[in-house]
Amino acid sequence: MYDMRFVIVTGLSGAGKSQTLHFMEDFGFFCVDNLPPLLIPKFAELCFQSRGNIDKIAVVTDIRGGQFFNDMAECLSVLKQQGYPYEILFLEASDQVLIKRFKETRRRHPLASEGRVAYAIAEERSRLQYIKEKATYIIDTSDLLPKQLKEQLHHLFVENERYEGMTISLISFGYKYGLPLDADLVFDVRFLPNPFYVPSLKEHTGLEESVREYVLKQPETPIFISKLKDLLSFLIPGYIKEGKNELVIAVGCTGGMHRSVTIAEVIKEYLMAQGYKVMVEHRDINERR
Repeated sequence: MYDMRFVIVTGLSGAGKSQTLHFMEDFGFFCVDNLPPLLIPKFAELCFQSRGNIDKIAVVTDIRGGQFFNDMAECLSVLKQQGYPYEILFLEASDQVLIKRFKETRRRHPLASEGRVAYAIAEERSRLQYIKEKATYIIDTSDLLPKQLKEQLHHLFVENERYEGMTISLISFGYKYGLPLDADLVFDVRFLPNPFYVPSLKEHTGLEESVREYVLKQPETPIFISKLKDLLSFLIPGYIKEGKNELVIAVGCTGGMHRSVTIAEVIKEYLMAQGYKVMVEHRDINERR
């Protein structure tokens, strides 16, 4: 009925909403910042009645709206009742990264009128949990450079005119650098022989054929991959049925450079062949380089 993309951008303070809005403008979206939720349905009505003059809209609404942001549930209900299709982009980041960003910019958290910023972040996470559960897309900007964020947004809003199904994020990581905080599923591949101890492979990564071949030729590897594929084939449809829009799968080894990278790439190829939209991040691949 409506040939328009109407994107509600929200998420944690300091997670990159302003930067995202600038990128959306670059992509040709008509953008509005800090719009109170109760005004969104009326604004959507004006946009959808423009008869194609405006066909890409992005509005930011967040905790800066104070008590007005409490009306978010009512806003979404009205949009649904009026039949206006919308997408929700939720931006988040780890507590450590958010605190660092606020300290560097010397800006005050909207909820930190009194007390530490860490407490404000915890309170904001609690208040935003409802909208996060409704999100169409969730992007964790903790480890993303601006260029990488723009690439992810381009993938979602330019390369794909419409989104259906689930977005799967695959993250390879090193246990020595900590678990990804947003992982839904974590698989430990440290039981596989480590290429780090092979002199000719030590400085290479799982993106290179020599390391990939070494990892995949181990007797345990094909058995593990087969069982992992079976498990994901069972789990993912169940998550979709329950309304989950994003699934974060983390694969870890000791340093996040060899085994986890190889296995993540193999799983990416498998899931893409099944028709899923997959984004891959090798978080710690350059930590030792």
